[in-house]
This record gives sequence, C-alpha cells and structure tokens, in this order.
Amino acid sequence: MTTALEKWVEEQARLTCPDKIYWCDGSEEEARRLIEIGTKEEKINGQAIFHKLNQENWPNAYLHRSHHSDVARTEHLTYVCHPDKEIAGPNNNWMAPEEAKEKMRALSAGCMRGRTMYVLPYMMGHPDSPYAKACVQLTDISYVAISMRVMTRMSKKVIDKIGKSDDFVKGLHSIGDLNPNKRFIMHFPDEHFVWSIGSGYGGNALLGKKCFSLRIASWLGFQEGWLAEHMVILGIEDPKGNVTYVTAALPSACGKTNLAMLESALPGYKVWTLGDDISWLNVGPDGRLWAINPEAGLFGVAPGTSLKTNPNMLRALKADNFFPTLFTNTALDKDTNEPWWEGLDGAVPKNVLDWQGQSWDSSSGLKAAHPNARFTVSIYNSPTLSKEFDNPKGVPISAIILGGRRTQLIPLVTEAFNWQHGVFLGARIGSETTAAAIHKEGVLRRDPMAMLPFCGYNMGDYFRHWLNIGKKLKHPPKIYSVNWFRADENGRFIWPGFGENIRVLKWILDRVNNQVEAQKTSIGLIPHSKDLDLSGLDIPERQLDKLFEVNPEEWQEELRDIEKFLRQFSGRLPQEILEEYEALAEQLNNSRPCEDIEDSIRFTDRGGA
Repeated sequence: MTTALEKWVEEQARLTCPDKIYWCDGSEEEARRLIEIGTKEEKINGQAIFHKLNQENWPNAYLHRSHHSDVARTEHLTYVCHPDKEIAGPNNNWMAPEEAKEKMRALSAGCMRGRTMYVLPYMMGHPDSPYAKACVQLTDISYVAISMRVMTRMSKKVIDKIGKSDDFVKGLHSIGDLNPNKRFIMHFPDEHFVWSIGSGYGGNALLGKKCFSLRIASWLGFQEGWLAEHMVILGIEDPKGNVTYVTAALPSACGKTNLAMLESALPGYKVWTLGDDISWLNVGPDGRLWAINPEAGLFGVAPGTSLKTNPNMLRALKADNFFPTLFTNTALDKDTNEPWWEGLDGAVPKNVLDWQGQSWDSSSGLKAAHPNARFTVSIYNSPTLSKEFDNPKGVPISAIILGGRRTQLIPLVTEAFNWQHGVFLGARIGSETTAAAIHKEGVLRRDPMAMLPFCGYNMGDYFRHWLNIGKKLKHPPKIYSVNWFRADENGRFIWPGFGENIRVLKWILDRVNNQVEAQKTSIGLIPHSKDLDLSGLDIPERQLDKLFEVNPEEWQEELRDIEKFLRQFSGRLPQEILEEYEALAEQLNNSRPCEDIEDSIRFTDRGGA
C-alpha cells in the first residue's frame, strides 16, 4: 500500500520530471558517494558542484561556488502564504495560497529534467525529543543533499517514524535555471509545506533551516504554545563547575556564532556550545523554559573568522570527522588548494582565485571571498560541544539575550525590568544591516528578537504570544539587551568583543544568581562599574562611561523610529507593548531639560489586542 509520503513524492516527481529518484539514508558511505557525484559528474553552468580541498590541512573539506546572483537570502522573493493577509502581517510578503501554487507549478513544471531528485528524510531535533519534528525535503542538487546531511539528523529511520502518517513537514526545492526573475521561496504554514525554486543558497535552499525551523515552526509554536526563535544556545560554566544555560538572539554578522563558541578571556569560565542559530523553546513541566537546537550543524559567515575572533570555529573546521565540511563562495589559495577569506590568519596568499573562480588582484579593492561566504560544518566537530547537546529534554534557560549592531545609543548590556518589559525591549531592537540579506549595508532596521525576516505570522500576534508564554512560566528567564559594537568619536569600537564578551556574560550570571545589584536607568538596569570584571582590560573611564551612556536627547529620534515601526501592527499590537513604549518615552522625556519637552512623543493610536 502506498504511504502518504510515497504518494507525495510521486506527485512532485510527475510535476518536476527528474530522470531518477534517489532516497537518501544519511549514511557515511552515501555522503562519500554524493560528494564524488558532485565532484566528477554533476555540474551547473559547466562547473562541478564540489572542489576537493587540501585534505591534509582541511580534512573532508570541499569548496562550492554558487551562481553570482545567488549569494544571500532573497527576502523580497520570500512569501508567507496564509489564507488571510492579516495573519501574515506587514512583516511578511504575502500571496494567496492558490495564486502562489499556480505560480510555482508553472515554474516547477519539468524543472528537474536531466537531474536526480534526492529525497531527504530528516529530523529537526533529537529523534527521541518530544519537541522534534519529522521532515522530508526534495531537491535536485547534491550540494543541498550534503548540506542537509550536515545540518540535520538525516536517516532512513525518519521514514519509519513517519510510517503511514501524513504528519510530516514537506519541502520541495529545485535550483531551476537559477534565473533571479524565476526565484521564489513560498511558505504554506497551514500545510507545513515550503516550496523553493531558482536558488541554491543556504537559507533559500536548505529548507529545514530558516524556512521550516523558523517561519513554519514559529506558526506551529503559536498554535501549540511554544517559541521557535533565531537564537544561539550556550552553557556558561563558572569556576565552581556550575553551568547556566542562556539563549541569545543576534542578527546575522553580529557575533552570533562567535558567542556560541566563545573562548573565555576570564580564567575559570568556559562556554559550552549547544547551537549557533536556532532555538525551540518550550514551557517544561517544572514551569521553566527549556530549549533544544533543532539543527545538527553550524552554518556561519567565513569572512572575519580567525584564531583571534573564533578559535574554536577554526578548530571545528579543521577537525577530522566523517561529516563533510563545505565552504561556499570563499576564495581559493591556488598554491596550497586551501580556502581563504578576508580576516583569516596569516599573510594574504599570492595566487588567489576569488569566490567566482577568477584570478584576484589584492590591489583591485575588491574582496576575494564574498562578504557572505559561508561554511557548513557538523556541530559534532566543535571542541566546545556541550554534553547536553543530545539530551532529548533540552536545557533549562536562565537568561535570554537580545542584541544588534549599533555604533551609537545602545549600552553594552541592559537588563529588562521584568518579562513584559523584556518583550518590549526585544520588540524595539534595531540593527545596522549586513551582507547576509540583499539590501544596503549599514542601514538601521528594526529586527525584533532578530526574527523580522523569519517570523511566519503577524508580529503583533508574535509579541502577544511572547507575553502569553511569560504568563505560563513559574520561573521566567531574565531578559537582556547587548551591544558589542558601540563606537567612539573616531568610529573605533570601544568594547574589545570576542572572548572578552565573557565579562558581560559573567555579569548576567551574577544577576541571575542574585549576587550583584544593578543601577536603574530610563531604559533598563545596567551594571555598577565595580561589578563588571574589567581586569586586564585597558578601557579609559571616559570610554567606559560612553558604553553605558543613556542620553535622552539622542533617544528622541530612536523613539520616533520605534513608534513608526510599531504602528505597522496597530489593531494587533498588545496593549502591554504600547504601555511600555509610553513609559519609556515618559521616562526619557522626564530626564530632558524642561524647554525640550514640547516635542515629546506619545503613541496616540491605542489599537491593540
């Protein structure tokens, strides 16, 4: 008898017309075979999918070059197809489900002709976890098949787990002809289905990643009472051996992976890695918030990664493991056959091919590696992997850290007054943009909880959901804002960052354990200078004051921008968020000279849910 899974695969094959269908089993032997196919047989635009790198220095590592137009998430071509546009909200591109399917059917007809359809059965989360989800993706490129094997728990056992049920997450992907004008990523939340065509880039093609683990999963969490978040998970061990678990939401290129694998600059403190990107948060039977990482790999930005910035990641990339390690759109040192990127340790190589395979001149002013060049590596390669990583229950969370890249205004660390204030703190988070998405760099955009591109429904409802989760918690985590990127008058970062960030994490631990007091400001609680361990650092007192400065005058434009952002969700924005906004505006305005209060800001549209 044909199962629901088999029937679905057959239906997609009739539409896409692959030459053959291959059901992956996730084995080591299979991975070697797929790598060989991608190295010797499978080609795109006349170029092999994989280039084998120097195996002595980079064991089991391969280079992949994507199409020159296909190097980042395409947010403007990414749609969330709820039946009702209001459910999708202003934070999402929307298309009616049937209209989207008609468009995708036309683009996908015969799109796999001449290729193999790979059937990828995988779990997001440990197979024994009550929070895990069974998924199947179809794709027509070995790069995605290998990447999904690294990033997820791929196994034929998933097929047995699905059995005759139709309760599994579906993903259909094809690179098509890589025409940017025929590139779309469509999400159908109510059907637990993602349909992607025209791109081979990670976030657009590895459908278990942002597409399911965040956009679809956030909708599932909204319906089922949990949170799918763009957050790292780490354990912080103190000198006594106590481990405290925290999550942290940071937009791309804001030090997320560095934080997840941080090498502590403080003696006696260690950081244990549980995830570098995604966290599923559930209210446990004990009333605490528990987190699992649904992924099994690390997908990080290569440029800037070095022994100084992230030594543990370099060790992971060079670890000798049976999982392949992939580099995408880095440069290549022709003399040594090794990957190279700006910021990597050592001298600039003399004979370099850039990320498109062309000879590179270091005096050209152009980057050799694409700014969003990536590595894909198994989390089991990490020398800092937590022993709790495979715990099906996950880990209990004591603190939630929310951050962004701001060269001015936002203090190094701020603690929210309570859960409600913390949700507002997350709702107003802004970050200066990077190369991970297609838009101008250095432009400020609001990015609540680093979820703006990934929340699969109206963010007004999302804020309400966060508030409701807080009401279910007997022991809610404390919520913090961090900003490693505040700059001085010369544009230089004041805080050294990287391994020194353990000093901020230590203060957060001390606050969680009620070991230190904090001083109140208009925007939240900040450290007393005596409680932030600065031993061995040389930061002038004037600069240190700048790190924590809250200038009411400078905040007026910020208030206006926050109000403009929140107004998008009028009618669905929780009353509690409006109250927190007005309280912030009032406190900041009360801190200003009297003659400047006339233009004070009030959120007069009190809509709300």
